[in-house]
Amino acid sequence: MRRVILETPFAGDIEAHVAYARRCLRDCLARGEAPIASHLLYPQILDDSIAAERALGIAAGLGWLRLAEAMVAYIDYGISPGMRAAMEAALPRFKEFPQPRKGAQPKAPISSASQPTRCSNESNSQV
Repeated sequence: MRRVILETPFAGDIEAHVAYARRCLRDCLARGEAPIASHLLYPQILDDSIAAERALGIAAGLGWLRLAEAMVAYIDYGISPGMRAAMEAALPRFKEFPQPRKGAQPKAPISSASQPTRCSNESNSQV
């Protein structure tokens, strides 16, 4: 499986964004990818409202860059400042921003077969 870093919005409507990110994780798996979604993992043990803990979580997520083969960003809810920062941090590793893939309804149930809109910096991106 191809290792990818998954980027989706988190802040704001956290409940909706977590459900959306779960659908995106499932979509990655269906594409034969092994996604890491650090923005879902680290807030479970770190307090995002404490600057030092937020910075620690961001640094830990970016620590996966050297192991990943691509970064994918799902954009049905737009590109958040955190997503933009992660994509900019990934530029030296991947040399380009992800290209968009069009897809589904952001508020569809997790069991939905629909595919979220996606950006990927993979060379064989299907737009």
